[in-house]
Amino acid sequence: MSMAIFGYGRVSTREQTTENQRLEIENAGFKVDYWFTDEGISGKTHASQRPQFVAMLDKIRDGETLVVSRLDRLGRDAEDVLRTVRTLAERKIEVIVLQLGKLDLGSSAGKLMLTMLSAVAEMERSLLVERTQAGLVRAKAEGKTLGRPSKTTPAQREEMKGKYAAGETVSALARTYGISRASVLAVVNPSREPTGFGADGVPVALIDWDRRKSRGA
Repeated sequence: MSMAIFGYGRVSTREQTTENQRLEIENAGFKVDYWFTDEGISGKTHASQRPQFVAMLDKIRDGETLVVSRLDRLGRDAEDVLRTVRTLAERKIEVIVLQLGKLDLGSSAGKLMLTMLSAVAEMERSLLVERTQAGLVRAKAEGKTLGRPSKTTPAQREEMKGKYAAGETVSALARTYGISRASVLAVVNPSREPTGFGADGVPVALIDWDRRKSRGA
């Protein structure tokens, strides 16, 4: 059984065409048996979310060949490309990238390229973490509130504390204010143990049950 050659192209807008990418592949000496294109798909979209790329993966058989003009046709960033190539490698699919001089990513040189991609992916992750942390520090310094906005007003929270101190249960307060029990506990007992136990080691649910019992609920 002869092995087919697949080509894949992508452009960001529908006004663009992938025909130049196909011509580039054919001019490099590859006779494309099956051609798949994603048009109007941003380069920021993961390969696994590109409809025609997914269709191509369903069609191509183990051991066949995939040719693309550029490395970014295989994913949105280094990590995504690496994930895609590893998936293809598991199926013994030969991946040719013309941008890299018709490099077969399964060859020794290709594997070296994958090692470099892995390093780049790790660097991208580290930079993202650094940018996120820097953004949080800056936002905090500027006095911005982080996280989701509260569903209750300061006055409601004070009212909640008073009712809780007077013996109203966490469950009842949650129903009254339309919030979760965890949110109520964060207001009335912010120093509670995050594991769901009170400061005395008794489960919060048991404390709540005991309150209902004492009130004849």
